[in-house]
Amino acid sequence: MSSTPAPPPTVRPEPGARPARATAVGGVLAVLAVGLIALNLRPGATSLGPVMEDVVGAYGQGAIASGLLTALPCIAFGIFGFLAVPISRRLGLTGTVVASFVLVAIGLLLRPTADSFGMFLVLSLLVLVGPALGNVVVPAWIKQHGSAHTVGLMTLYSVMLAVGGSAGAALAVPLAGGAADGWRGSLQLWALAAAVPVVIWAFVLTRTGHDFPPAPAEGDLPGSLLRSPTAIALTVMFGVQSANAYTQFGMLPQVLTSSGISPTRAGFLIAVISGWGFVGGLVMPTVIARFRHLPWLVAGFGVLTTIGYLGLWLAPAASPMLWACVLGIGGFAFPTAIALLPARTRSARVTARLGGLAQPLGYVFAALGPIAAGTMLDLTGSFPAVLVFLAITGIVLAIAGYRAALPRYVDDEITA
Repeated sequence: MSSTPAPPPTVRPEPGARPARATAVGGVLAVLAVGLIALNLRPGATSLGPVMEDVVGAYGQGAIASGLLTALPCIAFGIFGFLAVPISRRLGLTGTVVASFVLVAIGLLLRPTADSFGMFLVLSLLVLVGPALGNVVVPAWIKQHGSAHTVGLMTLYSVMLAVGGSAGAALAVPLAGGAADGWRGSLQLWALAAAVPVVIWAFVLTRTGHDFPPAPAEGDLPGSLLRSPTAIALTVMFGVQSANAYTQFGMLPQVLTSSGISPTRAGFLIAVISGWGFVGGLVMPTVIARFRHLPWLVAGFGVLTTIGYLGLWLAPAASPMLWACVLGIGGFAFPTAIALLPARTRSARVTARLGGLAQPLGYVFAALGPIAAGTMLDLTGSFPAVLVFLAITGIVLAIAGYRAALPRYVDDEITA
């Protein structure tokens, strides 16, 4: 199949949609906007795992509550991800980011003050609205406004996702300060960081106006995305990788501390796993564009994931840093999946549609992973059983990643 992009179709405004303003966003402003929003998409979730035991203990809860909180990002990303395209049709891509991150800042500020576990859960869901919508909207925004800088902006996006996720995990325990209720201040500090992209993206909004991509002259591309093998493979890839990532954020610190590692070092090791995403985000968009044997490389990330979990099971204290690095490199599957969204589509509109399918469905599926792991731990008290379960998911990730990385365009598959 040819890899030469098709010429863009003649477009018409979507019925009822206001036209986007012609003013360009500008390279510096685009870099600032993408970098800051990506930096704030993960700390609300990753900052919770290292202090999870303190949080659930403060509310008199146990392992099932830990599993539910760990799964909550996946549930939120699934539910709100399905709404991302309809909301962005109404508010525009930029407007959706602004509105959702106002809610994020409010949720981060109020969550640590909750006086019941139920309210903490509700406010945690509010914290995740912005990341859930941003997962879908930001890659489409980059496709829409990036022009010749799309690969560079996707690289920046993936890198800053990893930086934010790693910072949330690494700083959680030090910011808590060792006090019994120190987790409250640790979680609340991220509200200040979330307020910054609201200001920047509000300024971007004054330049873009309503910027949801207009429909082609013949309307939406015919055919369901479920007819596309590439879209299905990306959905499975997102789901399995996200199940691993959020189980790592929420439950791997407990696995590590059970083998005699201090909570501070456990949080650092989780940050190492996330930090490898910095490298993956930096290199994978370029690798996807140039590497000839990409499917085998992506399958290798699944294999490394399996090896990392087996290492933690069979030799947990021998070299925890080694296993953290193996899992971190296996986590390159995430920036790869993110970069494949624009790389396996021809138009910004199909990028938005693909993101609105692959990520929400993938995250709904991913939510089963932490819930299953928490339930398994609660019933058996066996961390090895959890690690074997996660090792098996690495094999599934390898298969789905191989198919998703094949040089196919979703646009072509749904119109064939």
